[in-house]
Amino acid sequence: MRILVLGGDGYLGWPTALHLSRHGHDVAVVDNFVRRQYDFEMGVDSLVPVAALQRRVRRWEEVSGLRIETFVGDLTDPVFVQQTLQRFAPESIVHFAEQRSAPYSMIDRQHAVYTQVNNVVGTLNVLYAIAEQDPSIHLVKLGTMGEYGTPNIDIEEGFLEVTHKGRTDVLPFPKQPGSFYHLSKVHDSHNIMFACRIWGLRATDLNQGIVYGQETDETSLHPELATRFDYDGVFGTVLNRFCVQAVIGHPLTVYGTGGQTRGMLDIRDTLACVELAITNPAATGEYRVFNQFTESFSVQQMADMVAEAFPARVRIDHLDPPRVEQQEHYYRAAHTKLLDLGLVPHLLEASTIRDLLAVVDHHRDRVDPEAIAPTVDWRATSSTLPTQGSPLVVG
Repeated sequence: MRILVLGGDGYLGWPTALHLSRHGHDVAVVDNFVRRQYDFEMGVDSLVPVAALQRRVRRWEEVSGLRIETFVGDLTDPVFVQQTLQRFAPESIVHFAEQRSAPYSMIDRQHAVYTQVNNVVGTLNVLYAIAEQDPSIHLVKLGTMGEYGTPNIDIEEGFLEVTHKGRTDVLPFPKQPGSFYHLSKVHDSHNIMFACRIWGLRATDLNQGIVYGQETDETSLHPELATRFDYDGVFGTVLNRFCVQAVIGHPLTVYGTGGQTRGMLDIRDTLACVELAITNPAATGEYRVFNQFTESFSVQQMADMVAEAFPARVRIDHLDPPRVEQQEHYYRAAHTKLLDLGLVPHLLEASTIRDLLAVVDHHRDRVDPEAIAPTVDWRATSSTLPTQGSPLVVG
């Protein structure tokens, strides 16, 4: 199958492209390298060194004998999007190409507007290009479990049967996003569902949980094939942060009570889920939602797991929460559709955490302890966060 991976230079996009290439698909990647610009702006870097995309692609061809085509450009440019689809003629598009940090979107007005324009306009351009060139292209779009928020009822996979005043219908599950980033994903979902209804497109919305892990079968073949490991206060994920803090002898910083519960999945399961969605595509005119996670843990549980897996004593500190979110809440979400398609999950175990700790220890000389602390306050409309530059101008 011919598959175009949007955001193919990123944390998930790059290993997804390698995985699909190794499994026999004809793969091309699209990126504008803005993720690397965010690092420059924030004054941080991936813990694991990341080679330039062109070097990565050449190394992959040397290691595997397989070719990945590259397209450099911005999805907010409709001409670039249209021309890319015309040149590569994909059968499926995997869309990772969005600003993906909730804290980044909450820095100030500029970053909120940038996030919404970049994410929503880019996806709209992709939808229009598909409709105008080939409506049979299957769009596999990365959403987020954060679209749902933390309702006091079970979360279904995208839709909910509602009975009101004696009448019943199946409606999109109510959304309660927690940041301007998560709001952009909600807008994407509505736009994609609308495009499927009016143009007969077919799309799979993958509402993904928090991904952990840095190594896959393909990225482990050579250091220049490695993907990112983010641990900083803006782009880092909670399990990465805890592992870095443990290795450098810093207390694990839990925000609030640590009762915030989220869906989690191994990076290898992300690759498997994407391939399952591609090889079992949505029908013409169908918009479907898969909740893409394998387990749920609270922040406190994850801190305890890291403390137990680390060979030395680890202290856990509780900080005032920078986010506006419930500290303790009900959380039970359905996630059966990908399991029904054949997903065999990698579960979060002590051995998995020890593997993460080993990655951190190997690169411990690259840790910047000052980058770990939370610097973005959800309650503020402007930020005192020092940056080295500005986000790229969109359009």
